[in-house]
Amino acid sequence: MGKTAYSLPMARISFIGLGVMGGPMARHLLAAGHDVTVYNRTRARAEAWVAANGGTLAETPAAAAAEADAVFSCVGADPDLEAVTLRSDGCFRAMKPGTLFVDHTTVSARIARQLATEGKDRGLLVVDAPVSGGQAGAENGTLSIMCGGSAKAFAAAEPLMQAYAARMVHVGAAGSGQQAKMVNQVCIAGTAQGLAEGLRFAQNAGLDLDKVFEAVSGGAAASWQMTNRWHTMAEDSFDFGFAVDWMRKDLGLALEEARANGASLPLAALVDQFYADVQALGGNRQDTSAIVRRLPR
Repeated sequence: MGKTAYSLPMARISFIGLGVMGGPMARHLLAAGHDVTVYNRTRARAEAWVAANGGTLAETPAAAAAEADAVFSCVGADPDLEAVTLRSDGCFRAMKPGTLFVDHTTVSARIARQLATEGKDRGLLVVDAPVSGGQAGAENGTLSIMCGGSAKAFAAAEPLMQAYAARMVHVGAAGSGQQAKMVNQVCIAGTAQGLAEGLRFAQNAGLDLDKVFEAVSGGAAASWQMTNRWHTMAEDSFDFGFAVDWMRKDLGLALEEARANGASLPLAALVDQFYADVQALGGNRQDTSAIVRRLPR
């Protein structure tokens, strides 16, 4: 599945990072008519992407970015982002003044601000743009994107991101996109735990789970998590893309940022430890709804 193609001026785009999120996003950009060059740390994945979709394969992030009008990245964590941007073969070394850089990785607000500063010194337009919507959102082109950076940078990025986004919001200055993503993850963590407890309560009470879902999903308890994960959690099915390992990384970023800004996140800190329990059960690569596994039936 994917978005219907639409007409935009063709741009020379570099996409760095072709995982479960980056791969589909790059594919949407190609389908929108752009000239796409890709780089991935594991070369075999980039080769497979080009073989399946077209585009051009680059040997390094710098080589991918050398002639680009816009460079997008979606990698793993702060060190990965630093590697593909600021090191000797990083894309910032090769990007011309005026080039747009959009990072879709969920990372710290600190590195987002650092890249914005480095980019400004080089004459680049930089947007920190973490996403929500999971693998399905990336595949279907329906992601929600939280953006930090200058108004000029966001204006340059918005028409390109339309290829894979249903919603794009310019939250504020550099780093604020990442902070908004932290809010997103804090809210998901609490919702996932509440859903897990409600499901287990219903199971232990011997209730008809379909009837309970019908009764409560139309009221104040309704949520994306309930709609999409109630039945799969009941079936012990946890293969839906966003892994527990990544959630713990994201909650760690939120807790670190909270220590800096004085926010209190007691529930997020507790749920982070619950996810540690899921990791101890071997659920590292299961999706975040696997939090139900730590509750007895």
